[in-house]
Amino acid sequence: MLIIPAIDLKDGKCVRLLQGREDAATVYSEDPVLTARLWESCGARLLHVVDLDGAFTGSQKNLQAVKRIRESVGMEMEMGGGIRDMEKIDELVGMGIHRVILGTVAIEKPALLKEACKKYPGKIIAGIDAREGKVAVKGWVEVTTIDAKSLARESERKGVVGIIYTDIARDGMMAGPNIMAVSEIVRTVNIPVIASGGVSSLEDIKRLRDIEGLWGVITGKAIYSGSLDLREAINLVKSNV
Repeated sequence: MLIIPAIDLKDGKCVRLLQGREDAATVYSEDPVLTARLWESCGARLLHVVDLDGAFTGSQKNLQAVKRIRESVGMEMEMGGGIRDMEKIDELVGMGIHRVILGTVAIEKPALLKEACKKYPGKIIAGIDAREGKVAVKGWVEVTTIDAKSLARESERKGVVGIIYTDIARDGMMAGPNIMAVSEIVRTVNIPVIASGGVSSLEDIKRLRDIEGLWGVITGKAIYSGSLDLREAINLVKSNV
């Protein structure tokens, strides 16, 4: 299982939101490049980046910061947040982003998701954000009636390389991951699943590691606040203790 540090960008700064609320942002770093280098020095092999401005508005406002991060680290990068057309996908892939995360468009523009998967095989991830099993879109502002497991299956059929499943109710709350919901998504599809939301300690990492077939886990607030040591978490899953 891969431990994946997160950098959420708002106005060019590293922030964390509480349950995805735009009005509940805490700035953790003014320099996302230094932060990315720090996480890479801890042994991270993959960096999760979200353009929060893009997620809320549908228009990326942090691409310069993303470019600087990409030029400064050697680890792979996946990115999401308001990516809703092929031109933006083209730009990100051309920039060296290894995997592009599509969330809202998976519902609103299913044809685009299928087209992107065909054009960039192995590079498109479906970001499924859910509250009580129902999918949320547009920066989690709108909760739909769409079942998360159904969307996961449909996304797999369209050709995505993996699923990032975020439990909104747990995100930024340091309350522990939703083990049952993550397990259900892992059992639902045959492609890699990355869990996100609620990780606060090494014990949470151990619980997630016990989910057979879980490919990775994203951690954000925990490594910024210090409740989880990224290097220790990475070493833990390497050692399989």
